[in-house]
Amino acid sequence: MSLNKSKCKIGFLGPSGTYAEEAASKIRGELIPFDSIMEVLDAVQNKDIDIGVVPIENSIEGPVGITLDLLAHDYNLKIKNEIILPIRHNLLTNPEAAVDDIDTVYSHAQALSQCRKFIEKLGAKPVATPSTSGAAEMILGKNNAAAVGTKRAAEIYGLKIVESNIQDYTHNLTRFVVLSKLDHVRTGHDKTSAIFSLMEDKPGGLYEVLGEFAKRDINLTKIESRPSKKKLGNYIFFIDFQGHREDKKIKNVLNTIKNKISYAKILGSYPIEEDD
Repeated sequence: MSLNKSKCKIGFLGPSGTYAEEAASKIRGELIPFDSIMEVLDAVQNKDIDIGVVPIENSIEGPVGITLDLLAHDYNLKIKNEIILPIRHNLLTNPEAAVDDIDTVYSHAQALSQCRKFIEKLGAKPVATPSTSGAAEMILGKNNAAAVGTKRAAEIYGLKIVESNIQDYTHNLTRFVVLSKLDHVRTGHDKTSAIFSLMEDKPGGLYEVLGEFAKRDINLTKIESRPSKKKLGNYIFFIDFQGHREDKKIKNVLNTIKNKISYAKILGSYPIEEDD
């Protein structure tokens, strides 16, 4: 990743000990936690930090709606890079706790959902918290409680890892985006993220737009719909496709679909990170 500036200020969805911190730590610089995704985007917008790292989708749970909505409606920021992080959940307890005594498991709602089978087998009650790291802090001194969290959270709060990789599905990945004022220069191995809404709701309307990409052999790697926030049944579409916005072929297709859509926004072009 080409963001290795030693004095770079990097905001992430905190607190420390979360998967977002783990993703942000892949970039060299000063890590600064924020309490919400909106606060991260605010800090980038106001130039309080150089870049922000926030989750945008998970391979099991799907899109992170708040990130998509904020980028679509409230901020004029660009995706400069993407980070794909394997998620490996751990069961954390106090050092003196016995697993047989655990009756409650705390964690972020997504983490609990991703470990549903394990928690059911444990016979414990799941309780949602604002973050995985916050859950680790919450169980301190409670020998009947456990948390689902990161190895880093265990280190921070002096907890022990009772069992690792407790997620229901082994192929569990979260995609984070690195947000900045500008996107990335062309590398020859790029992806572009964009938003659009249709000119009118009619049969085949979406196909007419997406078909232009197919005609030019441009690979669409993602399509996601979200409510437009204007009226019921009205949607905007998020798409990822291979290529950089400065590529001739990409410029051509974007120009061609102009008369088929009522609104478009390029969220950024950036190097493709391979899914390991």
